Amino acid sequence: MTRTPLALLAGLFLAALALRPQLVGIGPLIPKIQADLRVSHAVAGLLGTIPVLCMGAFAAPGSRLGRRYGSRRAIAGCLTLITVFGVGRALIPSAAGVITLTLGVGVGMGLAQTLMPIAVKERFAHRPAFATGIYALGINVGSAVSSAAAVPIAHAGNGWRTAILAFSLGTAVLVAGWLLLTRGDPPHRRSEAAHVRLPWRSGLAWRLVLTFGLMSTAFYGLNSWLPDAYVEHGWSEGSAGGLLAVLNVVALAPTMLVPWLSDRSGSRRRYLVVLAGLFLLGVIGFVAVPGGGWAWAAIAGLGVGGLFPLVMTLPLDVADRPADVGAVAAMMLGVGYFVSGLSPFALGAIRDASGGFTAVLAVLCAAVFGLLVLVATMSGERLSRGAMPEPAAL
Repeated sequence: MTRTPLALLAGLFLAALALRPQLVGIGPLIPKIQADLRVSHAVAGLLGTIPVLCMGAFAAPGSRLGRRYGSRRAIAGCLTLITVFGVGRALIPSAAGVITLTLGVGVGMGLAQTLMPIAVKERFAHRPAFATGIYALGINVGSAVSSAAAVPIAHAGNGWRTAILAFSLGTAVLVAGWLLLTRGDPPHRRSEAAHVRLPWRSGLAWRLVLTFGLMSTAFYGLNSWLPDAYVEHGWSEGSAGGLLAVLNVVALAPTMLVPWLSDRSGSRRRYLVVLAGLFLLGVIGFVAVPGGGWAWAAIAGLGVGGLFPLVMTLPLDVADRPADVGAVAAMMLGVGYFVSGLSPFALGAIRDASGGFTAVLAVLCAAVFGLLVLVATMSGERLSRGAMPEPAAL
């Protein structure tokens, strides 16, 4: 039976829910994890660094996985990896074991991240921004729920391990939902293209890489260290973790509204500039007036909530075939996540060296300022010329 577009969109949403709890939900738990495992800020930062680096390292293999097995089976397999390794790190007692099993979680997240634009191109080539907004909404809902629920679940159960176990078992349910809602997909035929080259010589593709890298550097840096920074300001762990919940909840509305508007009026550049400006204002606020944390979290959430789906739509704007979209997305996500994946560890090391989080937040301000400068020079005309010289060259 062929699934309706609504069912397919619901499937994308459910699959995307699983792509951030094991990363974003860790942020509010880091003070407890750090104390329990007796590790430094830099080592604790690996819990954020490893998954994001994996999103970069496994972006290109994700594209190949989709061509070989089809996005339906490949995404299901990736979510299963997240489930299995997530359960494992919730149960293993040692710090080395927790960090090692985080690698498996990251592999699943990294492969799935690249498969999502391919799934959109296969099923919704006529409305790519809207469908991208749906799975971006799923990512943001998963981020918001996990960041808000992490500390309460930990307090209600056996500490931070209970929260990670809950996230993992929830992912198992989402695997079943994805398979059920996409069961009417046509049988997959392996792509005849044995290899799709990444557009390394395209200046526009590198712009996409830098745009994505700076945006995610700031986002994952905040998700890893903002709660800890506010705990040092004297906030409770629950209130400090609530800042991430506010950021991610506020991000939900622009995640859907901005792609819808960008399909109907105005240029992508205009939206990107306004949203990057809001993101920068929020991050500066955390440094300049930390007492206004709730307001700054909301403003930053408005900015990053709209930025993420727009940036994720850019590979669909510059390529026509699903395989070509996968190539552009693989380069953007691969290099971009490699750059941003270093931020939780590097920022943790900066905190250890400086003795406070002021320098950490200053680095994040610089990253968002660079993002604003970059998108201000990215025109719709550049996007329309495409990222690759010739489709036949791929």
